[in-house]
Amino acid sequence: MGTRTMKLRSFSALDSILVAAVLLTLIAGSLSLFDDPMSGPLQLALILVGCFGALIGIKNGLRWQELEDEIVRINAKTVAPIFIFLSIGILIGAFILSGTVPTLLHMGLSLLSPAFFYPAACLICAIVSLCIGSSWTTVATMGVGLMGTAHGFGLSPEITAGAVVAGAYFGDKMSPLSDTTNLAPAVAGAQLFDHIRHMAWVSVPSLLIALTLFSVLALNTDVSDGSVSDVEHIKAELAASFSVAWYNLIPMFALLAMSVRKVPAFPAIILSSALACVFAMLFQGAAIERFMAGSGLTGAMLVVKALWTVMATGFVSQTGHEVVDALFSRGGMASMVFMAFLVFCSMMMTAVLERIGFIRFVLGLIVRGVHSVGALIGATLATSLGVNVLTGDQYLSLVLPGQMWKEEYRRRGLAAVNLSRTLEDAGTVTSALIPWNACGVYMAATLGVATLSYLPFAFFNWINPLIALIFGIFCIRILPLEADPAERPESLPGRDEALPGTA
Repeated sequence: MGTRTMKLRSFSALDSILVAAVLLTLIAGSLSLFDDPMSGPLQLALILVGCFGALIGIKNGLRWQELEDEIVRINAKTVAPIFIFLSIGILIGAFILSGTVPTLLHMGLSLLSPAFFYPAACLICAIVSLCIGSSWTTVATMGVGLMGTAHGFGLSPEITAGAVVAGAYFGDKMSPLSDTTNLAPAVAGAQLFDHIRHMAWVSVPSLLIALTLFSVLALNTDVSDGSVSDVEHIKAELAASFSVAWYNLIPMFALLAMSVRKVPAFPAIILSSALACVFAMLFQGAAIERFMAGSGLTGAMLVVKALWTVMATGFVSQTGHEVVDALFSRGGMASMVFMAFLVFCSMMMTAVLERIGFIRFVLGLIVRGVHSVGALIGATLATSLGVNVLTGDQYLSLVLPGQMWKEEYRRRGLAAVNLSRTLEDAGTVTSALIPWNACGVYMAATLGVATLSYLPFAFFNWINPLIALIFGIFCIRILPLEADPAERPESLPGRDEALPGTA
């Protein structure tokens, strides 16, 4: 018996309109109707978008098995990030019980002041991320400690999370150790350090504006005498509940050192968590006994169950101090399971939309409207942001637009660093602002603040693309292609030939 075949039909403009309408309606609905959309409503919206896209694909002649194979293939790429998500939950629980996070909080309350806390938080995260090349590691270490310090001072967790994310992404973007900073020039055909130098023209002003805004917010924050008194109470409670000492920070420094040495993330996090467990056994005996009170266990079994529990389901603080208990009742692998749920659903939608041709169709429409250098920069920013929104993957937001626009930049006589910079100006920094993007999910889960809540205060992350667009429109620091004239295109659009304002 011969197999039945169906002639494939092209993805049409009507198909695109229908898919876009369903996508926007369902995602907007989940975000507006529910207080906590990422607990399930958003995941359902993504699945339903994928199902509707599958219906369009089947209508056009695709078989379900083809779509299912693509879903499996795309989701296979999420296995490594999901293991990192789960390991971060283990790390947070272990770092709390070992005294690492309590010590960070105690030091932050002692050294920092509410009058300059927000810009200081941003700058600290920028420096650490620049040194290690990882926004995720920076947020999981310094970010967690700074969030606790903000709670102690009675400062806004949303603004603090925005400052942490802004600083971490500036450092990640500008560090030669960062994977995205290496990926963007590789895709565009530029040299790494040329790429970093070119990015500085946009990134440094963006950071300075962000620091200025954080300074204004900090100076206009009222800190009552009661808040100062609360800080002393929190410090006293920390000292009573944990053994607070400088050596508790060694597991954190070990993780930072492994990041600098480019040890893969998952083994680095697991090794740091194991070291933190050793420190918990050596120095936090009293904290372990309080944590496991009522378990009926003693000796080695008590310690084993305590360590197992904090890594699996997290630490539960029962000091009676509301702020301290809220800060330290967290962590554990189980706390990150919803992230895996969200990423899987996002990748299901992405796989279907890619397979049916929706993403390629939308990108093709954008190409047709590009007639100037400013429009080209704007279109690159838009496509990087669009891929981030549609796929939830910051790497694809660099690779797909990079491949799409590379020849167009060369044809218009523009250096490859213009493309590589623009990819990062939109692809890298906006990934943390999208609730279903893996980066946005991670930041929200680690910092304990919803993505849309910290988004307005992640100044660097949305100012950077705006400045990049302004630079493109006015041809500021847009470098021409330096090549043999014989190798350059014979004709360029007249309005682009002079490239006014380039340097």
